[in-house]
Parts: sequence; structure tokens; C-alpha cells
Amino acid sequence: MAIREVPIDSPIEVKLAWAQNCYRELREELLGDERIVEILRSFKESMQDSHKAMVTAGVVDECKDCEQREGGSCCGAGLENRYNGILLLINLLLNVKIPEKRYDPLSCFFLGQRGCQLLARHVICVNYLCKKVTDRIDPQKIALLREKEGVELECLFFLHERIKKKLIS
Repeated sequence: MAIREVPIDSPIEVKLAWAQNCYRELREELLGDERIVEILRSFKESMQDSHKAMVTAGVVDECKDCEQREGGSCCGAGLENRYNGILLLINLLLNVKIPEKRYDPLSCFFLGQRGCQLLARHVICVNYLCKKVTDRIDPQKIALLREKEGVELECLFFLHERIKKKLIS
């Protein structure tokens, strides 16, 4: 294969185009790799577990309340620049329809009307909690959430590394 990843400092549109091209060209080969399929399955389960923990802990309600009352979001414009092509490719492998344009000019490229459009998210997007949230939610619930997020991020790391290895081989 020997495909070079697009540089991290490239514009998001360039990284998206790279990921979409890889998806078109290599989808069958990547999804034919048993280890990738296994990690994708584990990732989906762990991502769902951490989302359930966010709901149970009350994080989702706190964030919705903040958005409605204060009109703000932690998902500001520019956050998308932290994403690399492989992370975007992983989302395509998870059948995510990545937006082609920004929904809100003040928000992250991937933030839509109903929240983040991505399933595989950057580490900062997975585990960032503002002080308002951490002050209002029971620390034991946050600890349980952190545990679930850790499993999600570990799966994502292994998936990222496996795909990167396949691309350079």
C-alpha cells in the first residue's frame, strides 16, 4: 500500500479529501483485515458504554443546559484541526457521514445540530469536562465515566495504529 498520511497541519478539507480517497481505494482491504474488524467492533461497544456513562452521570444534560442557557459550546471552531486523516478514515469505516461544511461558523467543523457528528473522536473531545460539569457531578460518576472513556480511547489507539501500519506496508 505505502500511502503517506496528509500532514496534521493541513486544512480540514485536505484531511477529509485524503480520508475519503483512502476509504474509496482501500475500504475492502481494510475491512478485510480481521484485526481491524475486531477492534472496530470493540471500539463501537466501548464508545456506546462511555456515552451511556455520560448520560447516566448527567454530563449530557449539563452540556445541553449550558448550550441552551449560555449559548456556548466547548466545541469551538478550530478544534477540528486536531484531527488527522486516519481518525477521519476510521469514522468513514464506521459509516459516519462526515459533514462537507461547517454547521456553525463559531463551532467545530464536526459539530452539528444534534452534537458531534463523529463516532471516533479526538482524545480531547472524549475526555474534556469543564469546571462547571466537574463541580456539579458526583466524583464517583465521573470516575466511572473516565474508566469507560479509557477503554474507548485504548480501542481507538489500537485501531489507529493498525490502520497506520496497513497504510505504510
